[in-house]
Amino acid sequence: MKQSQTPDADKAYLLKLARAAITSRLETGVVPQTPVEPSGFVTQNRGCFVTLNKNGALRGCIGTIEPIQRLVDCVTNNAVNAAFRDPRFPQLTAAELKDVDIEVSVLTVPKPLEYDGPRDLLKKLKPGVHGVILTNGRHRSTFLPQVWEQLENPEMFLIRLCQKAGLTANCWQDPDTRIEVYEAEHFSEHEQNL
Repeated sequence: MKQSQTPDADKAYLLKLARAAITSRLETGVVPQTPVEPSGFVTQNRGCFVTLNKNGALRGCIGTIEPIQRLVDCVTNNAVNAAFRDPRFPQLTAAELKDVDIEVSVLTVPKPLEYDGPRDLLKKLKPGVHGVILTNGRHRSTFLPQVWEQLENPEMFLIRLCQKAGLTANCWQDPDTRIEVYEAEHFSEHEQNL
């Protein structure tokens, strides 16, 4: 997303909503209900990811790729899941929350990427722009566009995506592998000065 699609007021609202959901779950064990009729952009069905970073290091990240629920619900659910259900990390503790920076990524609808063979695929991927979904049989994985910051080389990006899906490193060259792309607008508490 080259230009901001999310109004600034909604960015702040979604970030505060994510923190409130995590805080409530820590304090009461219950996730608060989102407003019945929140206004505007946040009521659209959108895919989203919520990423938690603690002192600059990943502390949890869970998302929903497809636009199957309202953005307010997607952010609430994924904030709680990132804090308490990311299998790579122990559950977030109340003591850690003050050191966590919350980031929300709002996704466009994924679209199949048309390409003619592995070399063409490497040429058509747009580092820093495309989030990529790799699917082969029952195996599926995705990397947000921000992952390009660590994996700038398109071939290495695809190799790691294959490995994340539990497949062989060269599965991206398999004709049965499907590649879809999307874009994401991401914003964090740190950037919003919240």
